Amino acid sequence: MNNPEKRQPIVDCIYIAASELDARFTRICIASVRYFYPEVPIRLLSGGRLQRGLAAELRQYWGVRIADVPAGDYGWGYVKLEPLFGPPGERFLILDSDTALTGSILDEWKDCDAPFLVDNEQYSESNIRARYYDWRKVVEIDPEARPPLFVFNSGQWLGTAGMLTREDFGPWLEWTFPRRLRHPEYFFPGDQGILNYVLNQKAMLDGLRIECRKIMRWPGHGLEGLDAKIVSARAAMPLIVHWA
Repeated sequence: MNNPEKRQPIVDCIYIAASELDARFTRICIASVRYFYPEVPIRLLSGGRLQRGLAAELRQYWGVRIADVPAGDYGWGYVKLEPLFGPPGERFLILDSDTALTGSILDEWKDCDAPFLVDNEQYSESNIRARYYDWRKVVEIDPEARPPLFVFNSGQWLGTAGMLTREDFGPWLEWTFPRRLRHPEYFFPGDQGILNYVLNQKAMLDGLRIECRKIMRWPGHGLEGLDAKIVSARAAMPLIVHWA
């Protein structure tokens, strides 16, 4: 591996959500991170069982460790909320296993001083209701619900521990194993809908600073000019590809 000059990334840790069926994607994701950031700490967020031998393999060859979170079956994506309640002030990047870096994207974020940075996605109101949450229904149980200022896919986002508490999610999420939405009819399943809702409400009501930038690309949507050759030559636009 051609190691770039050592530099200090803007995150203390990169957390990668992994499960038993994700092992192939997990390896690819970690390889892409290590190609551009050989020394940044990487921690696996295990939402359940992992493929046998995967943890030992990743620790031996890539210096990856298992995140210090309670063991259990978290259900779809909810383990990605756990870093929010880690050491106060810890700055982290969350990645799904089916993502890959195309460049030194953390370097592009050095000017971001907001505690949260999310992808700037643009959807119609009907798509927002289908993929995130329906605020017009949520207002029936939360009079303070408002139209979202932003929405983002939760497979890649930058956060800061200590800015949110479990109580912020308490009215909407049961902290059981597995995690359960209290009102699944209003929110997209998994962590995505509830995380978008809580961050939007905190931004609108409490002034929590959240920056939105275009950082993600889907296959078939915005990958023009990207291929393995240009990425390996470190000549690609720094992005996060999400295979989904």
